[in-house]
Amino acid sequence: MDETNLRDLLEKIRDREIELNVGIEILRKLPFDDLGYAKIDTHRCMRKGVPEVIFCQGKTIQQIQGIVSKIAETHSNVLASRADHSVYEAIRNVVPACRYHEMARMVVINPKEVQRAGNIAVVTAGTSDIPVAEEAAITAETLGNAVNRFYDVGVAGIHRLLNYFDELFRANVVVVVAGMEGALASVVGGLVSAPVIGVPTSVGYGASFGGVAALLSMLNSCASGVSVVNIDNGFGAGYQAGLINKIAVGQLNSGSVHGKD
Repeated sequence: MDETNLRDLLEKIRDREIELNVGIEILRKLPFDDLGYAKIDTHRCMRKGVPEVIFCQGKTIQQIQGIVSKIAETHSNVLASRADHSVYEAIRNVVPACRYHEMARMVVINPKEVQRAGNIAVVTAGTSDIPVAEEAAITAETLGNAVNRFYDVGVAGIHRLLNYFDELFRANVVVVVAGMEGALASVVGGLVSAPVIGVPTSVGYGASFGGVAALLSMLNSCASGVSVVNIDNGFGAGYQAGLINKIAVGQLNSGSVHGKD
């Protein structure tokens, strides 16, 4: 339940369109809905302004459909992350109004256009890092942030990055997605004045240890203003970038970010 739904309910109780006992029963379920296998945090939208994100990996199709059906009853722009095409088809079977971003592996349920503000730059070292970058970009855009993408501009050809220096310098926050040795986060951190969020990816040969090398490289960055999320955590980076961007444009309020389960 979001603020609009709550206001509508309270007004109906006030105007006696809904009996008091019925209204009390609805409010009793406001904190969460217990589906047995999941407890839907229906109060989260009141705290955060938007509903929780559905992390699909590890859930059964039936569990995902049940959670989606419940949240979609009263919310728009619900994000389902780490969703392959079969999960998308399953979601579409219960809520036809949805949009699939295949590269990002994300479904937007009950999509609704939002005004996008500010300036977030999402940068990748290589083309192989784009899926994680798209997860960050789609997350940020769904939360109402303007995103500019700069892909395949890694340190192996640093002139490609420098070609976009002016655009990067205008960003309120920069998300840098890189595998291998993860050096791009430090390079960008040394160029721009905005906060930089490093996203190490599991892209790389054996000694990259599934992204651990890039993670440690970013954590040990000598550039000031670089923070780091976990390996392949595009969602976390997009979420955090949205917070920073909304502060920069003075629009941080209860309607800015998702929580995630």
